[in-house]
Amino acid sequence: MSFEPRSEADLLRLIEEYPLAWVVSMGAGLGATPLPLLAETSAAGRISALFGHFALSNPQVALLRAAPQAKILFMGPHGYLSPELVSKPDWAPTWNYATAQFDVEVEFLPEENAEALERLVTKMERERRNPWTIARLGERYALMVRRIVAFRAHVRTGNGRFKLGQDESPQSLSEVLARLDDAALVRWMRAFNSLPAEQSAEGKR
Repeated sequence: MSFEPRSEADLLRLIEEYPLAWVVSMGAGLGATPLPLLAETSAAGRISALFGHFALSNPQVALLRAAPQAKILFMGPHGYLSPELVSKPDWAPTWNYATAQFDVEVEFLPEENAEALERLVTKMERERRNPWTIARLGERYALMVRRIVAFRAHVRTGNGRFKLGQDESPQSLSEVLARLDDAALVRWMRAFNSLPAEQSAEGKR
């Protein structure tokens, strides 16, 4: 059973919904920092870069300046599935998840510090009733923008693993979807599986 993404759109959706990723550097020393990142795409719609910012005080900045190669890891919805969800006696417990990883080369762009803050805030606030804006920082903004450094992580290779019930029988999958108390994981599992009409309806009860 293949758990590969069906298309680049699956990777983009994962980053869009779960933007916090581990940026892991190993070339000049081991470093790992969780950072929210934005995907950038090529004209063909493929993920070409990941955009974000570090705090200048983070020791990993020096490591990446010395050796810019890194791996970026995204973890999407995930969760434990107990046999109590399924009526099949010999069904074994498992863990479902959606992940993506990219091998990248990091380019620091201090001239884009303001853009890094603006783009991230705009994305994270866009669905709120009264979106917060950077302008509300007032005089603090000038100090904040000097304490970060923007970067663009140019993607060299990328892949994902979306283990979301594709290997289950229609009956077991329908039972899991009906009984699992994790709305996000259920939503992603539904998106990656096709059920007969009557079983799909049962899973919605």
